[in-house]
Amino acid sequence: MEDREKKKLNMKVQWTKFIIVLVLYLLFLYWVKSWWGLLVVPFIYDVYISKKIRWQWWKDAEGPVKFVMSWVDALVFALVAVYFINLFFFQNYVIPSSSLEKSLLTGDYLFVSKVSYGPRIPETPLTMPLTQHTLPLFQCKSYIEWPHWDYRRVKGLGKVELNDIVVFNYPAGDTLCSAPQYQAYDFYQMCYQLGYQMYPQRPNPDSLTVEQRQQYFNFLYQSGRSEIVRNQQEYGLIDTRPTDRRENYVKRCVGLPGQTLQIKDRIIYLDGKANKEPDNVQYTYKVKLRQRLDDDVMKELGITMEDVMSLNTAGYMPLTQHAAEELKKRGYAETVTLNTEASELDVYPLNGNMHWTRDNYGPVWIPAKGKSIQLTMENLPVYERCIRTYEGNTLEVKDGKILINGKVATSYTFTLDYYWMMGDNRHNSLDSRYWGFVPEDHIVGKPIFIWWSSDPDRGGFSGIRWNRLFRFVDNIK
Repeated sequence: MEDREKKKLNMKVQWTKFIIVLVLYLLFLYWVKSWWGLLVVPFIYDVYISKKIRWQWWKDAEGPVKFVMSWVDALVFALVAVYFINLFFFQNYVIPSSSLEKSLLTGDYLFVSKVSYGPRIPETPLTMPLTQHTLPLFQCKSYIEWPHWDYRRVKGLGKVELNDIVVFNYPAGDTLCSAPQYQAYDFYQMCYQLGYQMYPQRPNPDSLTVEQRQQYFNFLYQSGRSEIVRNQQEYGLIDTRPTDRRENYVKRCVGLPGQTLQIKDRIIYLDGKANKEPDNVQYTYKVKLRQRLDDDVMKELGITMEDVMSLNTAGYMPLTQHAAEELKKRGYAETVTLNTEASELDVYPLNGNMHWTRDNYGPVWIPAKGKSIQLTMENLPVYERCIRTYEGNTLEVKDGKILINGKVATSYTFTLDYYWMMGDNRHNSLDSRYWGFVPEDHIVGKPIFIWWSSDPDRGGFSGIRWNRLFRFVDNIK
């Protein structure tokens, strides 16, 4: 009688667990709008109620089998849990470079929320947890490209807002050289640079017609690409990556879909109105030091060893306005002059010849979903990557006419929203000025807070930035 009561009580507990798990799972399926997941329900029922499948058969085994399988079971559960948590809810991200200094610092570890903008349904679902695109030990792909699903985003808590700091996939990372030392390089920049090196005696693009200019830049790009193909021993093979397997970048959104952006003397204007600069925005300065900077001064003014190395090798260093003034005021520097030198050969569009630079750029209209633009040979270089690469159309120019999917086009309606991303370390940031718009399907998530921060210039406890721990990113303006 007592055993029967225990069994009834145990079944009540199991049914309660099953109902709770089932409700949570169905709510999850409703959220992601993927009813294929209903195929899993019978297995959930079996785990709690019918128990026809011996899920933990190894518990009845003896010796090393039980020991090994207990660890395998724990490891598989942990990897599956981490996979779904990272995919739909949050992930960790470390700041690898100084492009957002002094807002986010090299060595900051971020808690990145996927829910803030809505998580993406994975395009390449079969991937090793805790990796982005490469298995470190074997230097091979950590994902399988089949199956490949189209872009779809689950509803989130909000949308990207102006001046948000955003984590996203590197847009120009769709194509790369497979040699490890070149994988982080911008493939398109490499092609054009190689083309310039191969043909240093080049015509002035302004002396060419619009169509001739397009042909000339295409020739430079194809020449550089052919050079990479010829030197496979140096560069490796030309490889591609799906959107969600490209490198993760973090920048500040300084332009929203539908806005017209222009940079005039380093100041960003949106629809003709100046956008507020970050409090700790940095530019590079030509500095002539009178004496060596000691560690205390560097720490106080936020000057890193990377900044000093830049001064030693390039003759200039990135500084906030406050740090530049303090170096002069305290007598550490003989001269501190803003660096106004800027090239027009390395900014987006690389085949546009717009005479734009990092400090004086645009105006450029940021594409918005459902909005149309009149296409001309002059503005085609700005938008061709959006039309061809991000939205999957064929695009070519024949006899002075623009053909999209084989048909003559004088306008184009965009199917995605786009954003303009820039670093706060304005002269030391590879951002939208160099590779263009960030499509909505590249958006990963929003950094919420810094959970750990270590100074790469200082070791041990002295390298821990205690004042940055658990600091909310939204408070960094």
